[in-house]
Formats: sequence, C-alpha cells, structure tokens
Amino acid sequence: MKINGKHYRTIWPDNNNPKIIKIIDQRHLPHKFIIEELKTVADFTAAIKEMHVRGAGLIGATAGFAMYCAAISAPKNNFSSFIKNAAQNLIQTRPTATNLAWAVRRQLKAMTKEEDIDEKIKISFKTAQKTADEDASFCRRIGEHGLDIIKEISKRKKGEPVNILTHCNAGWLAFVDYGSATAPIYAAHNNGINVHVWVDETRPWLQGAKLTCWELAQEKVNHTLIADNTGGHLMQHNMVDMVITGTDRTTYTGDVANKIGTYLKALAAFDNNIPFYVALPSSTFDWHIKDGIKEIPIEERSGSEVNYIKGITADNKLEEICISPADSRAANFAFDVTPSRLITGLITERGVVRANKEAILNLYPEHQQ
Repeated sequence: MKINGKHYRTIWPDNNNPKIIKIIDQRHLPHKFIIEELKTVADFTAAIKEMHVRGAGLIGATAGFAMYCAAISAPKNNFSSFIKNAAQNLIQTRPTATNLAWAVRRQLKAMTKEEDIDEKIKISFKTAQKTADEDASFCRRIGEHGLDIIKEISKRKKGEPVNILTHCNAGWLAFVDYGSATAPIYAAHNNGINVHVWVDETRPWLQGAKLTCWELAQEKVNHTLIADNTGGHLMQHNMVDMVITGTDRTTYTGDVANKIGTYLKALAAFDNNIPFYVALPSSTFDWHIKDGIKEIPIEERSGSEVNYIKGITADNKLEEICISPADSRAANFAFDVTPSRLITGLITERGVVRANKEAILNLYPEHQQ
C-alpha cells in the first residue's frame, strides 16, 4: 500500500544486499516513519517479541526471512543444530499467532530437500520470498471476495455510507500488503463505494488509533476513531452495518483468536443482528485445534503495557507516562477467542465461508483427515 503516495510492503530484502531484511518499525507510527534493518536471528526475535512487527501475516513473513538469515549465519559444521535452535527461539516469541510456527516449519521442510548447505540457503531465500508474496496475494484476493459483501450493503443503502467497525489493526501493516480486514474496505473504496470505518482504539497497544487510522488516512478512506467500549452503543443505534476483524489463529471448526476485546464486539453484533465477518489467509488456520477456547494458547504480556501509555506531547516529544497508581498490578491478556456460533462468515483467499468444520474443510479439502 502507499505511504505519502509511495508503495511499500511491510518487509522486504535490501535491493543491494539481500542478506539485510528491511521492515517498517511500527513502534514509532504514526508519529515517525522508521525503516529498520534486520541481519541476525536475534534481530528478528527481538523485532517479533517487542512488536517492531506485529499481525499474523507479517509475523509469519518475518519468521520466514528470519530462518533465511539463520541459514546464512549457521556454521557449516553445525548447520542443522543451529537452524533447529533458531526455529525454537522464533516459535517461542509469540505463542498465539499460528502463522509464525507455520512459516518456520515451512522453511525447515524446504531446507531438508537439499543436501548442500549453499543450496539450502538458496531455497530458504526463495521460500521466504514465496511466503511474503503469497501473503500479499492472498490478502488481495480476500479484498476481492469481501468487496461483494460491501457492494450488497451499499446497494441496499442506496449509496449512503457503509459503516464498518473493525478492531485492532488487521490492515496492510499487519500483513505484507493489503491487509485482511481492511482489504475489502480498500477494494470498496477503490471501486467508488462510499465507506466509513469506525476504528476501535484497541488498548493497550492502541494499534487501531496508531496504525489503522494512519493507514486509512494514507489511503484517504473516511474513518472515525472511537474508544474500545463504544461499539455496542453504535450497534444499538443502527450506526454499524457490519463488523470485520482479523484473526491470529482460527481453528478448523471456526473459532477465532484475535486481539483482546474481539469477543465483546462479536457478542454486541450478535445481539443487534449485525453481520460479523473475520478475514484471514489460509496460513492463519490451525488444522490441528478443534476447540479454540480450550486449546488456543493466549499470550500474556507485561502488565506495564497497561499501566503506561506512549504518545506525543504538546511540545512534540514522544514520551511514556504512567496512567495508574504506580503500585497497581495489571493483567495483560493479549487475545481472546470468539466462538464460531457468533461469526457470520470467514473471508478467505478462496472465498467467503461459514465458520464451521464442514464448510471450512469443503473449501480446503486437502486438510480433511
């Protein structure tokens, strides 16, 4: 997508030195646009864990390039052990998003196809590029399939704004390009459909306020920032036509793990008969987990992320301040699980599907057991 009119992906190899991988360091947005260079496995693990990069698809793509950089730096006399250790360290950084482990395992499988170490490095780079390219392509197709839903609502409203509520950032900043939840929105906007987005601020990292608002503004999409607890009120007063969120892990039965607070939006949508869609590429499906509430691991992050908040002061300085009593303990569950019964449909690169086992496995028959 575009930043100040110029196209960017969220991750890419340096044109002059493919051993250097570049990312947009999202910790500084929307106030500063900073490109960071990643060279070592330690660089990648820190970038994932400390949220220089975040979002299911981008974490997966970053893990793919991390494994390539691990292959470059692995000693030839201890190549396999080095690669396995790097894989374990990467997988442990963020436990909820399934794309991370999927991308790492994809690299391990690809490298086993070659015996020569130099060939392993080459195939690892190709696999990392393929993972990133697929992510962008799948998100573009998610936009095409989701566009039909928005078109139908716009037709029913006779051209009045289609009000879409989204939670957290499932935009192009969370993927390699296009985004998942935002892909249908961008497609609708580019097709001349009158869309308006209600953007949840998304405490405690404020990805909605900092990232979704920023990228929607870059694409000139009409939007309004709201506090996280506003969505239910808007739905009760017919101010939301549909909800679209992303997901960090979705079971083959249709349960969805997404940013904390998603479950409450789904409940409000269900109570007010408002369609609730989840957009995802197939790499976000977990084909081994049946019960999302019982089986999906929920990441718990530092409570300091709840106690403290960062922003620009009146004199244009980026500062962090404490918003609670200094000795107040904070719990920080990063995700919750929305059960399939609350979900209208899943928007995937293969089409829109109901959130249940039969429908999902019919769309992805290669995963039927």
